[in-house]
Amino acid sequence: MTSTVLITGASRGIGAACAVLCAEQGWDVAVNYASRADAAEAVVESVRRFGRRAIAVQADVSRDDEVRAMFERVDRELGSLRGLVNNAGVVDVAQRVDEMTPERVRRMFEINVYGSFSCAREAVRRMSTRHGGGGGAIVNLSSVAARLGAPGQYVDYAAAKAAIDTFTVGLAKEVGAEGVRVNAVRPGITDTEIHASGGQPERAWQLAGLIPMQRPGRADEIAQAIAWLLSDAASYTSGALLDVGGGR
Repeated sequence: MTSTVLITGASRGIGAACAVLCAEQGWDVAVNYASRADAAEAVVESVRRFGRRAIAVQADVSRDDEVRAMFERVDRELGSLRGLVNNAGVVDVAQRVDEMTPERVRRMFEINVYGSFSCAREAVRRMSTRHGGGGGAIVNLSSVAARLGAPGQYVDYAAAKAAIDTFTVGLAKEVGAEGVRVNAVRPGITDTEIHASGGQPERAWQLAGLIPMQRPGRADEIAQAIAWLLSDAASYTSGALLDVGGGR
């Protein structure tokens, strides 16, 4: 039976790499994006080269109405949702906490935390045997920053990702008897476009010396961990926080 995975923030970086790898492994893929329709369509085309179905779905995950509409469209056009990757997230410019505005912190939590809650809620309503579903897997994107704190740079981001860790553990216990596995991947410093959005496009390589492996990760390396947690190979893994950070 064909199964569908919805990947949020999948027009670039880790999300895009995950979409292509999931297609290679037999999933149909819903590619969520916030604003880059052209980039999302390019990912859709890459998925289709593997003979899988794919659609690009615009939604700002911080808006609950858009999240609900996104899942309803996936139901109509792809159906059989068995996987969710809560990948959409943002960083901001490096700042100390005493320099941060309430608006910045609010945005950080609305996208990185509230968005993951909304998407997981909709996924559970479709996957859980309690709701008549056939089971499935949710993978949340956390960060090594959740345990390092990111002082002087992204304490708000680190705090949001720490919330994702707790959310992952709690939800895994809540729905474990209902056929739904919930895990998180915690990437370390990874060479993706997200650093440019925080004003530091070269940040990943500038910080390579902090990593025991002396290099940043690649998006496809993070995607491998996500795809494993989605797969039946991880059938007894739930509530796990998997660090993929080069030993950091």
